[in-house]
Amino acid sequence: MRKLISIAIVLAFSGIASFANAQEARNLDELLELVRQGKVNETQEYRQREAEFRAAKDRQAALLSQAEAEQRAEERRSDTLEAQFNSNDEQMTALQQDFTNELGALKEVLGVLQLVAGDTRSTLETSLTSTQFEGREEFITTLIEKTSSGTQLPSIEEIERLWYEVQREMTEQGRVVTFDRPVKLPDGSEVVEPVTRVGVFNISADGKYLRFSQGLVSELDRQPEPRFTQSTTELQNAAANSMAPYGVDPSRGSILGLLIQKPDILERVSQGGTIGYLILAVGAIGMLFVLERFIYLTVVNGKVKAQIRSDVVNENNPLGRVLAVHEANKNADVETLELKIDEAILKELPSLERFLTLIKLIAAIAPLMGLLGTVTGMINTFQSMTLFGTGDPKLMAGGISTALVTTVLGIVVALPTLFFHSIVNGMSQRIVHTIEEQSAGIIAVHAEQHRGA
Repeated sequence: MRKLISIAIVLAFSGIASFANAQEARNLDELLELVRQGKVNETQEYRQREAEFRAAKDRQAALLSQAEAEQRAEERRSDTLEAQFNSNDEQMTALQQDFTNELGALKEVLGVLQLVAGDTRSTLETSLTSTQFEGREEFITTLIEKTSSGTQLPSIEEIERLWYEVQREMTEQGRVVTFDRPVKLPDGSEVVEPVTRVGVFNISADGKYLRFSQGLVSELDRQPEPRFTQSTTELQNAAANSMAPYGVDPSRGSILGLLIQKPDILERVSQGGTIGYLILAVGAIGMLFVLERFIYLTVVNGKVKAQIRSDVVNENNPLGRVLAVHEANKNADVETLELKIDEAILKELPSLERFLTLIKLIAAIAPLMGLLGTVTGMINTFQSMTLFGTGDPKLMAGGISTALVTTVLGIVVALPTLFFHSIVNGMSQRIVHTIEEQSAGIIAVHAEQHRGA
């Protein structure tokens, strides 16, 4: 079959060559000569190729025989190595059993040592004492690997060092020490500064609390309230063997983490949203009115008291202006004088009672604005529940915060506003009462004088 294919290929190439030569021949004799020469050449090429194919076939047979011989040699070698492996495995098992028998009760001691070393490493990895004493975990890790392998025994020095590390950890839990340590700042930079460690509870530096994680000491992104950070400065500046207040976190960071998550006043106000800011704006306006009324009425009250003590009429105060009306109408009858004095008193009332109604109105509408914020926040909460369900409480936290904060802001604005309204209203009423009392006395004297005349 292969020979037929080869002959077909040769004939095809021959036909192509003959066709090309036929194009070059000028007559039939030349064409016949060209065909003869081409056939001779093609026969020689065919024989040469056939010889090459037979030589390659002989080489392939030799290579196949060589590969099969190598395969049989490797199989024999594999059998030899497998037998040696089985022998070594049996020997190693026997040696391991002998080693276990030789250990005896010491094996239980090594187990306890491994357990203690593991617990100690877990404690030291998260202990704040590691900020001062570094490199202890590597030694304990090496000791655990040696005891768990079962082929090596720890030395007496290694066992004593493990006991020493456990004892030192217990001792350092009751100490307050200051040492230099690299501290990573929130901006990514690192500085070396004195760090104060309070047992295993807290570490602080430069009046700020620090945290220890994965072998790094870093400053908290946010500090707790100033009363806590102030205690860190007092402790760091305290003299040796002296007492100083300090905010200790007995939970070793959990309570401190909750404290720094607590929002401050500005963050609380921002949770109230637009309505919260409006409530505060209304409250500020009310406080300005209260301040203006308090200053004005205090000054007027002082002038009225001075007018009571003086025999000279001074028109720089409401009582003086009412007395000036009496001075201008001494000859009028009692009814006329009474009407004119009532008119003068009525003229003074607007300046004395100005803004009081507005202050009272602010005290009344502040809780209503808070209620509006509460309703708006609950609407947003229910919309979040409708869109996203109740699986994630954080989606509802914004609306609930708005609802609660606006209510608080409304009450916070209403209470002092109502309280100060009572104060300035009382001051105004006392001045009006004084003017009316003095006016009644003037009218009574004037009436007696007319009856006597």
